[in-house]
Amino acid sequence: MDNQQNNRSGTGIAQESGWEREIIEKIALAAITEQRSARRWGVFFKSLLLFYLLIVFGVAMYPKIKGEIGVADSKDHTAVIDVVGAISEDQNTNATNIIESLRDAVKDPHTKGIILHSNSPGGSPVQASYVYEEIRKIKKAHPKLPIYAVVSDICASGCYYIASASDKIFVNPASLIGSIGVLMDGFGFVDTMQKLGVERRLLTAGTHKAMLDPFSPPKVDETQFMQGLLDQVHQQFIGAVKAGRGSRLKETPDMFSGLVWTGEAGVKLGIADAFGNDDSVAKDIIGAEKLVDFTQQERLLDRIAGKLGASFGQAIVSLVGMPSLR
Repeated sequence: MDNQQNNRSGTGIAQESGWEREIIEKIALAAITEQRSARRWGVFFKSLLLFYLLIVFGVAMYPKIKGEIGVADSKDHTAVIDVVGAISEDQNTNATNIIESLRDAVKDPHTKGIILHSNSPGGSPVQASYVYEEIRKIKKAHPKLPIYAVVSDICASGCYYIASASDKIFVNPASLIGSIGVLMDGFGFVDTMQKLGVERRLLTAGTHKAMLDPFSPPKVDETQFMQGLLDQVHQQFIGAVKAGRGSRLKETPDMFSGLVWTGEAGVKLGIADAFGNDDSVAKDIIGAEKLVDFTQQERLLDRIAGKLGASFGQAIVSLVGMPSLR
């Protein structure tokens, strides 16, 4: 009797031990499976991140690689440099990139001419002036190397400032060209603050430190001062255009008023020379049909750093305003 009870107890303990062992094995197996799954997902996401970084790197390096491949070709070519979009130090279309592109094109022994592919409403007068002076230097050092501006949709203000330094300006009859003027824009919130019952409290050290503050009433003397500044920049712009275009300009009272004209009217006024596009100018005027893109592309990390560094300054500029050729 005792032996039978002992046998039943032993069987029960064995069954209980087997059940616990089975649970433990299942838990261990589940943990191993989960670890393997986590490793697989980890490998997948790491691979995905690597693939993404390779794509970003490829996109960032493609223009440079493409340019180097094109430059390595032994055939004569026409160098093309884009002046596209707003001209600003914190944009890809800035003086540094355009000037480096020009210098690279000039260094290449197979460059037979340079086309400034122009499609910009303008931008910073300082950036435009830098490029203008660089083109003048290149023309003086390499008088036999033609530099032409070819306009697609629009070449206005700062873009025209740059184009006026070139040997000739080619347009489409429907292009927009000109806008030889300077502007400074901003906002005034004085009446809005009064309606809302908001009091402006401003402390300055310096009589004109808060000049053109959008939350304070404008002062006559400060407005006159800024208008004088704009007039000076405008005269610099006009002088550059006259120096670049010379006797080709058929001056009218409205020529330097900030108006824009079609390419067709621009040719008649002498602010453009003839009709043409990149291909026709390269083939028929320069005599080197092959086009090679020398446009410098800002490196991705530099672009990110530049935008972060300029964000605070841009916030201030958007409130106060700065002279602009656009």
